[in-house]
Amino acid sequence: MANPQIYPLEVNPKTGEPFLRLRNHQNIILTPPRPEDALSYLPNMNDPHIYKWLGSPPFPFLPEHAEGMYEKFKVVWECCQSELEAARESQELVLVGNSPVRAIREVREDDSDIFLGDISITRAKDGKLLAPPDDADDEEKTGKYMETNMSLPVGNPNIIWSVGYYLIPSYHGRGIMTDALQTLLWDWAVPRMGVRHIITSAFEGNEGSFRVFQKNGLKQKRFIKNYMQRNGQWRNLNVVEWKRSDVEPPNWARFETLMIDRR
Repeated sequence: MANPQIYPLEVNPKTGEPFLRLRNHQNIILTPPRPEDALSYLPNMNDPHIYKWLGSPPFPFLPEHAEGMYEKFKVVWECCQSELEAARESQELVLVGNSPVRAIREVREDDSDIFLGDISITRAKDGKLLAPPDDADDEEKTGKYMETNMSLPVGNPNIIWSVGYYLIPSYHGRGIMTDALQTLLWDWAVPRMGVRHIITSAFEGNEGSFRVFQKNGLKQKRFIKNYMQRNGQWRNLNVVEWKRSDVEPPNWARFETLMIDRR
Protein backbone atom coordinates (compact mmCIF):
# COMPACT_ATOMS: atom_id res chain seq x y z
CA MET A 1 0.00 0.00 0.00
CA ALA A 2 1.30 3.42 -0.93
CA ASN A 3 2.25 5.69 1.94
CA PRO A 4 -0.69 8.11 2.44
CA GLN A 5 1.83 10.78 3.46
CA ILE A 6 2.82 11.30 -0.18
CA TYR A 7 -0.50 13.06 -0.88
CA PRO A 8 -1.19 14.78 -3.28
CA LEU A 9 1.33 12.81 -5.33
CA GLU A 10 0.12 9.91 -7.43
CA VAL A 11 1.92 6.58 -7.80
CA ASN A 12 2.85 4.89 -11.06
CA PRO A 13 1.10 1.48 -10.78
CA LYS A 14 3.81 -0.26 -12.81
CA THR A 15 6.93 1.16 -11.15
CA GLY A 16 5.71 2.36 -7.75
CA GLU A 17 7.31 5.73 -8.44
CA PRO A 18 5.53 8.80 -7.03
CA PHE A 19 4.80 11.67 -9.38
CA LEU A 20 3.06 15.02 -9.56
CA ARG A 21 1.14 15.82 -12.73
CA LEU A 22 1.19 19.39 -13.99
CA ARG A 23 -2.12 21.20 -13.85
CA ASN A 24 -2.24 22.55 -17.39
CA HIS A 25 0.05 20.10 -19.20
CA GLN A 26 -1.39 16.73 -18.27
CA ASN A 27 1.29 14.84 -20.20
CA ILE A 28 4.07 16.43 -18.11
CA ILE A 29 4.94 15.03 -14.69
CA LEU A 30 7.49 15.64 -11.93
CA THR A 31 9.22 12.58 -10.49
CA PRO A 32 12.14 11.75 -8.21
CA PRO A 33 15.57 11.65 -9.87
CA ARG A 34 16.59 8.41 -11.59
CA PRO A 35 20.14 7.07 -12.10
CA GLU A 36 19.82 7.34 -15.87
CA ASP A 37 19.08 11.06 -15.58
CA ALA A 38 22.83 11.66 -15.31
CA LEU A 39 23.06 10.84 -19.02
CA SER A 40 20.71 13.76 -19.72
CA TYR A 41 22.44 16.17 -17.34
CA LEU A 42 25.62 15.96 -19.40
CA PRO A 43 24.36 17.43 -22.72
CA ASN A 44 21.95 19.78 -20.96
CA MET A 45 24.58 21.39 -18.72
CA ASN A 46 26.85 21.85 -21.75
CA ASP A 47 24.10 23.47 -23.85
CA PRO A 48 24.80 27.23 -24.07
CA HIS A 49 21.06 27.94 -24.03
CA ILE A 50 21.01 26.43 -20.53
CA TYR A 51 24.38 26.84 -18.85
CA LYS A 52 24.74 30.55 -19.57
CA TRP A 53 21.80 31.23 -17.26
CA LEU A 54 22.96 28.98 -14.41
CA GLY A 55 25.28 30.22 -11.69
CA SER A 56 26.72 27.08 -10.17
CA PRO A 57 27.35 24.11 -12.51
CA PRO A 58 30.92 24.00 -13.85
CA PHE A 59 31.65 24.40 -17.54
CA PRO A 60 32.60 22.26 -19.28
CA PHE A 61 30.30 19.86 -17.47
CA LEU A 62 31.97 16.44 -17.32
CA PRO A 63 30.65 12.91 -16.66
CA GLU A 64 31.87 13.04 -13.06
CA HIS A 65 29.92 16.28 -12.59
CA ALA A 66 26.78 14.58 -13.90
CA GLU A 67 27.20 11.66 -11.51
CA GLY A 68 27.82 14.04 -8.63
CA MET A 69 24.69 16.01 -9.50
CA TYR A 70 22.60 12.85 -9.52
CA GLU A 71 24.03 11.72 -6.16
CA LYS A 72 23.22 15.11 -4.65
CA PHE A 73 19.64 14.95 -5.91
CA LYS A 74 19.31 11.34 -4.74
CA VAL A 75 20.29 12.27 -1.17
CA VAL A 76 17.53 14.89 -1.07
CA TRP A 77 15.01 12.39 -2.42
CA GLU A 78 16.04 9.73 0.09
CA CYS A 79 15.86 12.17 3.02
CA CYS A 80 12.39 13.30 2.00
CA GLN A 81 11.31 9.70 1.51
CA SER A 82 12.54 8.87 5.03
CA GLU A 83 10.61 11.79 6.53
CA LEU A 84 7.41 10.68 4.83
CA GLU A 85 7.89 7.05 5.80
CA ALA A 86 8.52 7.97 9.44
CA ALA A 87 5.13 9.72 9.48
CA ARG A 88 3.23 6.92 7.72
CA GLU A 89 0.94 6.27 10.70
CA SER A 90 0.23 9.93 11.45
CA GLN A 91 -3.40 10.98 11.12
CA GLU A 92 -2.36 14.33 9.64
CA LEU A 93 -0.14 15.17 6.72
CA VAL A 94 3.22 16.26 8.07
CA LEU A 95 5.47 19.05 6.86
CA VAL A 96 8.74 17.95 5.27
CA GLY A 97 11.94 19.75 4.35
CA ASN A 98 11.98 19.17 0.60
CA SER A 99 10.04 17.96 -2.38
CA PRO A 100 10.39 14.29 -3.37
CA VAL A 101 9.83 15.19 -7.02
CA ARG A 102 11.92 17.45 -9.25
CA ALA A 103 12.66 15.79 -12.61
CA ILE A 104 10.42 17.14 -15.39
CA ARG A 105 9.30 14.42 -17.80
CA GLU A 106 6.98 14.17 -20.78
CA VAL A 107 4.84 11.02 -20.80
CA ARG A 108 4.37 9.50 -24.25
CA GLU A 109 1.33 7.60 -25.54
CA ASP A 110 3.07 4.27 -24.86
CA ASP A 111 3.65 5.35 -21.21
CA SER A 112 7.36 5.82 -21.74
CA ASP A 113 8.74 9.22 -20.80
CA ILE A 114 11.58 11.56 -21.67
CA PHE A 115 13.59 13.86 -19.43
CA LEU A 116 12.89 17.55 -20.07
CA GLY A 117 14.55 19.38 -17.19
CA ASP A 118 14.58 20.00 -13.48
CA ILE A 119 12.82 22.19 -10.91
CA SER A 120 13.39 22.59 -7.20
CA ILE A 121 12.30 24.73 -4.28
CA THR A 122 14.99 24.58 -1.59
CA ARG A 123 16.20 26.66 1.34
CA ALA A 124 17.96 29.81 0.19
CA LYS A 125 21.71 29.56 0.85
CA ASP A 126 22.96 32.79 -0.70
CA GLY A 127 23.57 35.16 2.19
CA LYS A 128 23.96 38.08 -0.21
CA LEU A 129 20.32 37.72 -1.20
CA LEU A 130 19.11 37.06 2.34
CA ALA A 131 20.88 40.06 3.84
CA PRO A 132 19.71 43.69 3.55
CA PRO A 133 21.55 45.56 0.76
CA ASP A 134 23.72 47.40 3.28
CA ASP A 135 25.07 44.09 4.62
CA ALA A 136 25.36 42.24 1.30
CA ASP A 137 29.10 42.86 0.92
CA ASP A 138 29.97 41.84 4.48
CA GLU A 139 30.95 38.15 4.35
CA GLU A 140 30.58 37.64 8.08
CA LYS A 141 27.06 39.07 8.14
CA THR A 142 25.90 37.28 4.99
CA GLY A 143 27.26 34.05 6.42
CA LYS A 144 25.17 34.51 9.55
CA TYR A 145 22.03 35.14 7.50
CA MET A 146 22.66 31.91 5.62
CA GLU A 147 23.39 29.92 8.79
CA THR A 148 20.23 31.21 10.46
CA ASN A 149 18.08 30.25 7.49
CA MET A 150 19.58 26.78 7.27
CA SER A 151 19.16 26.16 11.01
CA LEU A 152 15.43 26.86 11.24
CA PRO A 153 13.35 23.73 11.91
CA VAL A 154 11.21 22.14 9.22
CA GLY A 155 7.92 23.99 8.84
CA ASN A 156 9.14 27.26 10.35
CA PRO A 157 7.30 30.06 8.49
CA ASN A 158 10.42 32.25 8.63
CA ILE A 159 12.41 29.97 6.34
CA ILE A 160 13.33 31.73 3.10
CA TRP A 161 13.27 29.55 0.02
CA SER A 162 14.89 29.66 -3.41
CA VAL A 163 13.71 28.37 -6.78
CA GLY A 164 15.87 26.76 -9.44
CA TYR A 165 14.93 25.23 -12.77
CA TYR A 166 15.79 24.61 -16.39
CA LEU A 167 14.03 23.14 -19.41
CA ILE A 168 15.56 21.80 -22.60
CA PRO A 169 15.39 24.49 -25.31
CA SER A 170 13.15 22.54 -27.71
CA TYR A 171 10.35 22.80 -25.12
CA HIS A 172 10.69 26.52 -24.42
CA GLY A 173 7.77 28.84 -25.15
CA ARG A 174 5.00 26.38 -24.29
CA GLY A 175 4.21 27.56 -20.77
CA ILE A 176 5.57 24.34 -19.27
CA MET A 177 7.86 25.96 -16.72
CA THR A 178 5.22 28.44 -15.59
CA ASP A 179 2.90 25.48 -15.03
CA ALA A 180 5.62 23.40 -13.34
CA LEU A 181 6.43 26.14 -10.84
CA GLN A 182 2.78 26.87 -10.09
CA THR A 183 1.97 23.18 -9.63
CA LEU A 184 4.99 22.43 -7.44
CA LEU A 185 4.47 25.58 -5.40
CA TRP A 186 0.78 25.18 -4.61
CA ASP A 187 0.40 21.39 -4.67
CA TRP A 188 3.49 20.58 -2.64
CA ALA A 189 5.69 23.45 -1.42
CA VAL A 190 3.00 25.51 0.33
CA PRO A 191 0.92 22.71 1.90
CA ARG A 192 3.63 20.07 2.45
CA MET A 193 6.78 22.15 3.12
CA GLY A 194 5.18 25.20 4.70
CA VAL A 195 6.72 27.57 2.16
CA ARG A 196 5.71 31.14 2.94
CA HIS A 197 8.58 33.30 1.67
CA ILE A 198 10.75 32.99 -1.45
CA ILE A 199 13.74 35.09 -2.47
CA THR A 200 15.34 33.93 -5.68
CA SER A 201 17.04 35.38 -8.76
CA ALA A 202 17.81 35.26 -12.46
CA PHE A 203 20.69 36.74 -14.41
CA GLU A 204 19.94 39.94 -16.29
CA GLY A 205 18.85 39.01 -19.79
CA ASN A 206 17.15 35.78 -18.79
CA GLU A 207 13.75 37.07 -19.82
CA GLY A 208 12.18 33.62 -19.94
CA SER A 209 12.87 32.88 -16.28
CA PHE A 210 11.90 36.38 -15.25
CA ARG A 211 8.50 35.98 -16.95
CA VAL A 212 7.96 32.62 -15.25
CA PHE A 213 8.60 34.30 -11.90
CA GLN A 214 6.25 37.18 -12.70
CA LYS A 215 3.44 34.87 -13.81
CA ASN A 216 3.74 33.09 -10.48
CA GLY A 217 3.48 36.26 -8.43
CA LEU A 218 7.16 36.90 -7.72
CA LYS A 219 8.05 40.58 -7.79
CA GLN A 220 11.28 42.45 -8.43
CA LYS A 221 13.05 43.04 -5.12
CA ARG A 222 16.35 44.54 -6.26
CA PHE A 223 18.98 44.60 -8.99
CA ILE A 224 22.60 43.70 -8.22
CA LYS A 225 25.25 44.91 -10.63
CA ASN A 226 28.35 42.75 -11.17
CA TYR A 227 27.02 40.06 -8.87
CA MET A 228 29.39 37.30 -10.00
CA GLN A 229 31.72 36.21 -12.77
CA ARG A 230 30.45 33.44 -14.99
CA ASN A 231 32.51 32.11 -17.90
CA GLY A 232 34.83 35.10 -17.66
CA GLN A 233 32.10 37.74 -17.67
CA TRP A 234 30.56 39.78 -14.88
CA ARG A 235 26.84 39.09 -14.62
CA ASN A 236 24.13 41.33 -13.21
CA LEU A 237 21.33 39.81 -11.17
CA ASN A 238 17.59 40.40 -10.86
CA VAL A 239 16.37 39.43 -7.39
CA VAL A 240 12.68 38.58 -6.99
CA GLU A 241 10.52 37.89 -3.95
CA TRP A 242 7.27 36.07 -3.16
CA LYS A 243 5.28 36.09 0.07
CA ARG A 244 2.34 33.80 0.66
CA SER A 245 0.51 36.61 2.46
CA ASP A 246 0.67 38.82 -0.64
CA VAL A 247 -0.85 36.46 -3.22
CA GLU A 248 -4.15 34.76 -3.88
CA PRO A 249 -3.80 31.01 -4.45
CA PRO A 250 -5.27 29.31 -7.53
CA ASN A 251 -8.77 28.02 -6.89
CA TRP A 252 -7.47 24.44 -6.96
CA ALA A 253 -4.64 25.03 -4.46
CA ARG A 254 -4.28 22.78 -1.43
CA PHE A 255 -3.04 24.85 1.46
CA GLU A 256 -4.78 23.36 4.48
CA THR A 257 -3.42 20.50 6.58
CA LEU A 258 -5.70 17.57 5.86
CA MET A 259 -6.61 14.52 7.89
CA ILE A 260 -5.77 11.22 6.25
CA ASP A 261 -8.74 9.00 5.45
CA ARG A 262 -7.54 5.42 6.13
CA ARG A 263 -10.79 3.66 5.29
